[in-house]
Amino acid sequence: MSAGLLFASVGVILFALGAAGVLLIGHLLRRILAFNVMGSGAFLVLVGLAQRNGIADPVPQAMVLTGIVVAVAATALALALVRRLYALTGKIELPQDDEG
Repeated sequence: MSAGLLFASVGVILFALGAAGVLLIGHLLRRILAFNVMGSGAFLVLVGLAQRNGIADPVPQAMVLTGIVVAVAATALALALVRRLYALTGKIELPQDDEG
């Protein structure tokens, strides 16, 4: 097993764990953390599969670097929104929909 395939496999596992956390967890801070784990998994897959003859391709690396910057900005926005929700409601969980 090559190093790139190992990185890609671990990335798929991280992505799956993060996606499960985003879908199943109600606490918003933990959901944001799960979203970051999911993004890290996607970055690992992209870097792991972006090799040609054992040499890393610089284009996917640049895309991952840009993605990391966007992920940090999205995390900051999400944390600001959670802080605002906490200031308004006193809770860090989304309200439940009680239809029916």
